[in-house]
Amino acid sequence: MKAMRFLVAVILLATVSLAVTASAQQKENTRVLHFTGGHDFEREPFMKMFQDNPDITFKAVEHPNAHAMLRPDAAKDFDVLVLYDMWQDISDQAKGDFVDWLKRGKGLVVIHHAIASYQTWPEYSKIIGAHYYLAKTNVNGVEKARSAYQHGVHFKLTIVDPAHPVTKGVSDFEIHDETYKFFDVYETCHALVKTEEPLSNPVIHWAKNYGDARVVYMQSGHDHYAYDNPNYQKILRNAIQWTAKRN
Repeated sequence: MKAMRFLVAVILLATVSLAVTASAQQKENTRVLHFTGGHDFEREPFMKMFQDNPDITFKAVEHPNAHAMLRPDAAKDFDVLVLYDMWQDISDQAKGDFVDWLKRGKGLVVIHHAIASYQTWPEYSKIIGAHYYLAKTNVNGVEKARSAYQHGVHFKLTIVDPAHPVTKGVSDFEIHDETYKFFDVYETCHALVKTEEPLSNPVIHWAKNYGDARVVYMQSGHDHYAYDNPNYQKILRNAIQWTAKRN
């Protein structure tokens, strides 16, 4: 009888231990909220980068329903917002929720065409550290040309700061991708990746802070040629963890 009780106790202890371990592992995963909408993309290979990342759980939401996820009752379930959208409409409520997300120290990773979102909301440019011009614009008396892009360019990327957590473990590499040019990058940005490709701006990946929040922008990421690049995948994974303050 004593032996049976002992065996039952061992089984219960083992069951509780496994449950606690599983719960701890779940808590350790970085919880990613992901926005798309406003720009076509290769959905399956793009989402695969997130599905294959064992360090995260993620929820993908498409505009026009995405901004509701920034409300406090929904936002509490996430650590990092990843933008792969190109959206212009944003209400005052959504602007406030977006800024509140960052004020709470939550992370932000902005990928590729999301640089061109919210053209008429100046705070967005301050948040991401750049402005891409969808039309010729006059800024404080200075005429800004429309920003340019070029599909299907094969070019070399140089790691500017190999010691930064976002680029740590990544060496200079080549990528086949779309380039952007003639957009502004602010002095608040810490350059991570550069290129000498004449069809591109020199600084294309950077890190910055917005208050207590960490922000990363990655110009790369047009289609499967970028998504399948292991160096690109590593930078993206690092960016998610760094903005979540996990590394």
